[in-house]
Amino acid sequence: MVPLPAQGHLNQLLHLSRLVSSYNIPVYYVGTIAHIQQAKIRAHGFDPLNITNIHFHEFQTPSFETPLPNPNASNKFPNQLMPSFYATFHLREPVCALVRELLSKNLKKVVVINDNLMNWVVQDLPEMPNTECYSLNSTSAFFSYSFLWELKGKPVLPGTEYYEDIPSILDCFPTEFWEYLKIQEQFDGKIHCGELYNSSRVIESLYLDLMSKEKDGMKQWAIGPFNPLEPKETSKDSNKRHESLHWLDKQEQNSVIFVSFGTTTSLCDEEVKELAIGLEKSEQKFIWVLRDADKGDVFTSEVRKVQLPEGYEEKIKGRGIIVRDWAPQLEILAHNSTGGFMSHCGWNSCMESISFGVPIAAWPMHSDQPRNSQLVTKYLKLGLTVRPWTRRDELATSEMVENAVKTLMASPQGDEMRKRAADLSNAIKKSVTDGGVNRAEMDSFIAHITR
Repeated sequence: MVPLPAQGHLNQLLHLSRLVSSYNIPVYYVGTIAHIQQAKIRAHGFDPLNITNIHFHEFQTPSFETPLPNPNASNKFPNQLMPSFYATFHLREPVCALVRELLSKNLKKVVVINDNLMNWVVQDLPEMPNTECYSLNSTSAFFSYSFLWELKGKPVLPGTEYYEDIPSILDCFPTEFWEYLKIQEQFDGKIHCGELYNSSRVIESLYLDLMSKEKDGMKQWAIGPFNPLEPKETSKDSNKRHESLHWLDKQEQNSVIFVSFGTTTSLCDEEVKELAIGLEKSEQKFIWVLRDADKGDVFTSEVRKVQLPEGYEEKIKGRGIIVRDWAPQLEILAHNSTGGFMSHCGWNSCMESISFGVPIAAWPMHSDQPRNSQLVTKYLKLGLTVRPWTRRDELATSEMVENAVKTLMASPQGDEMRKRAADLSNAIKKSVTDGGVNRAEMDSFIAHITR
């Protein structure tokens, strides 16, 4: 497994490692020292150190810049991570050496699964004997197809009606990212035997089929959700159990909205203030994860502590809690007191929310998030929009937040979304059992790589 060193990507390939290792296949998960540590510490829903079939390989790279995130930047894209992405280029030779070492043990085959933003690192591997490479598309098929559709000049095709008013892809990423992507894309279609999606035919079969046609015969498997559908929760009596879960135990079913914008978003002081007032005015119960975005190395010491309005935490006591450390998102979303999720619509968060039947108040920030929010709100009809992407340069007001929270948590419209979300969650859980479509896809992929 060769992940991109950003939390959402590290997490996806770690969960995929768990799934593949359950077929009694040894898995080697590779990366820089800091990012392997990050992946292990933040794993949730299972303990990767308890799975003897997962082997971690931490490689040294030259030091790289770790600038602080800029909460006041005009674009929310996490530019502070770009030096850490380029640092992974130094993994090309160590990864080759590891594959050579594994091949020397007379293995039948070495299978490499790399994040599709890490093609540079694995470019030499297909030339090695008994080695096959597969690409992990870490975004939704809805997003991937929209990307190709836009490049083709936006033709009118089945499924594209959900792309009405979709933001231009050029507005979602900065120039620095396009330069990095160009380096990775030169290997597309040349080094891989197939493509994997952290998605499910239960969720977006239309777009998976459209992508299959576009890829002209390249094998693809939709084997998500990668996250556990029954996360291993810490015992209620354990002192390791997170405070938010104890608090949720005391709340009514579907009464709490979980507010979290992932690991790559930094809100400016004004945005924090408006969000705080909006949550308070909504009069709904909430858990708000208030952290700054990750740096390229999360273990470097300097971290901005985001300030709330004076006396705020005292004012909302009993109705809301603020979490400033790492929150157990899977367990929070799986808890029956959680009835809504205000989210940036990163693909991991979307998949986790959909898995547990929690509707979304979508507030996209950058990258694939604006299009994922379209998938959630327009195609799946499992959520609503907090602030339209077209108004991203405006401050999201407390009124916008208040209205979105009230609609999602305390209106017939929100109840309908919750019912649709619960129905889809049940279908996903059924799909991973024997005879289900997800199980069939996973079995098909394992049979293909072990043939």
